[in-house]
Amino acid sequence: MASAGAGMTERERDGCREVLELLRNDDLMALTETVTNRLVEPDTRQEAIRAILLYSQSAEELLKRKKVFRETIFKYLAAKGVIVPPSSEKHQLVHHAKQYWCEQLKEPDLEQKPVNPNERKPEKGGKQDGDKQDNDKEYQSLGEEFCQWFFEILNSQNPLLGESQVEWGPQHFWDDVVLRFCYSTSEQNTEEFSGAELVSLRLLSLVKEECLFLNPNLNAGGLKCTASRHGLVVVAVAGTVHRNTSCLGVFEQIFGLIRCPFRENTWKIKFVNLKIVGQNALEPGTVIERPCIKYEQEELQEFYVSKELAFVEPHRF
Repeated sequence: MASAGAGMTERERDGCREVLELLRNDDLMALTETVTNRLVEPDTRQEAIRAILLYSQSAEELLKRKKVFRETIFKYLAAKGVIVPPSSEKHQLVHHAKQYWCEQLKEPDLEQKPVNPNERKPEKGGKQDGDKQDNDKEYQSLGEEFCQWFFEILNSQNPLLGESQVEWGPQHFWDDVVLRFCYSTSEQNTEEFSGAELVSLRLLSLVKEECLFLNPNLNAGGLKCTASRHGLVVVAVAGTVHRNTSCLGVFEQIFGLIRCPFRENTWKIKFVNLKIVGQNALEPGTVIERPCIKYEQEELQEFYVSKELAFVEPHRF
């Protein structure tokens, strides 16, 4: 007997199994009939999944089956922290899933993959320019990893995804954290919240009650980072805001991160500035595509130079 999923790698087989777990019973059984040509009649979901994997020639063939819906693959990718536009077509989602399995990416975990921008020491004899470039890369790496982690756990709270939720709560913030939230639809509004509990709940309400999905642009200028010599790391990220398959507008978010001295390799959020601009607040003809951070490094440094962390009005998109 051929081994299960003979044309799949172990990583692809495990991933396909997780995708199949998201299917409803009737769709799963119908898919089993199609893949096995009605030769297998499983009694349980697990038997159906084993049969489907056994008789599928490749991961791509399986994912392209009609009963493996576009929405199912999207939910799987979102749960794994692979952020793609909700409007993506099925063949694009299949490509992202295969790429995720091929590169053997891991779910973001700041505690397991620490990056300390303040541990690097200059080499004797000095290569200050080289050290600065290395530090800049470390800041950027930390910022990218943080954003993958943050938006994965925040977006997982969206009830429209139908996924098991990753833990979210005030434990990710310092007790005196401050959130400054500015949003523009028909008019501009600004809110401010202080304290880990209130900040956590306000951010949670955006995805859990308003069903928003924040899709960060971690490439092409959508992410910029810097750090002070005292250890505060500033991360600025831009992206698009979605609800279901509708793109509602764009967002710009700036975080201040400080390493926790009591838990090794753990960072907590000191401040958050968030601005959301709805489509109807954008200038006519504005194309929402790959939002970018317009701040220069010197401007980002203003967020930690000021003792009060005064709100600096974000650039227009």
